[in-house]
Amino acid sequence: MAKRPTMADVAAEAGVSRALVSIVMRSAPGASGATRERVLAAAERLGYRPDTRARLLRSARSRLLGVVFAVEGAFHGELVEALYPAAAEAGFGVALSARGGRRPEAEAIDDLLDLGVEALLVLAPETGEADLLALPVPAVSVLEPSRSPHLASVAADEAAGMRLAVEHLRSLGHRRIAHITGGAAVGARARREAYAALLEHDGTARLALEGGPTEEHGMKAAEGLAAMLADPAQRASRPTAVVAFNDVLAVGLLHGLREQGVRVPDDLSVVGYDDSRLAALAHVSLTSVRQDPDALAAAAVRAAGEALEGRHEQVLVPPSLTVRSSTVAPRS
Repeated sequence: MAKRPTMADVAAEAGVSRALVSIVMRSAPGASGATRERVLAAAERLGYRPDTRARLLRSARSRLLGVVFAVEGAFHGELVEALYPAAAEAGFGVALSARGGRRPEAEAIDDLLDLGVEALLVLAPETGEADLLALPVPAVSVLEPSRSPHLASVAADEAAGMRLAVEHLRSLGHRRIAHITGGAAVGARARREAYAALLEHDGTARLALEGGPTEEHGMKAAEGLAAMLADPAQRASRPTAVVAFNDVLAVGLLHGLREQGVRVPDDLSVVGYDDSRLAALAHVSLTSVRQDPDALAAAAVRAAGEALEGRHEQVLVPPSLTVRSSTVAPRS
């Protein structure tokens, strides 16, 4: 049986964005006459038809929230698990749709729209804000703050989280604190900027090392750090502590440092971010900034309900810090 054409297929055929296809199919303002003709012609060639069943379900209040998540997101699984009881308490059901290397976010969204969801919760969205705003149902950006007053968002307070990590290390006596960034990952820029601002004026030496969200990025960063720690010429400037972009990166860093003969925390203290289940494993025992999945889930469901009433909240959820054995006072 042939796969039913989606809005994404029509967008590719017409050479326009998925948001423009949505606008045309809903007969909403925002597309020129020529664009409408091109989109409708592409839809006709592909045999695309709007899902009237889904539209009827939405008009009849399906009480169903669609959740888009990344299959490789370590923290996403914990957040999805927390969304079920939060949604149930508010009288909503939950439908999940994953994105990944072989399934783009637009396709994940299309499948949820076809199910008749009332609103979407998009975890760490890759879709631009303009495209989220053009969807036929309200969307909430989760884990990434919105810059638009018309798009609801729920995220952890990244500046507060980085402050907790840095102040914990300062309290132990660290004065040369490095940060391994998350590259282009969601939240990476906010954490990098918060790190730079915290260390700018107080005399704490800072060193931002390019990284990424995966364990492989942590392994690579370990090579550079190990070389720095072993270089006598850098003795006065080398870091005594590191804040990693997330727990997955931090675990890769721990493994890489161990292979390089660097002892954690004796030679280098390490702080992760997310306080995922990974951080609590006995052989990891990682000090980590905790993003509370229950608080984030409750706020996201509440924001979706508000968005359905035309109100768009931008919520920052305060984090906390879980201290384990990967951080100690620096050696004299």
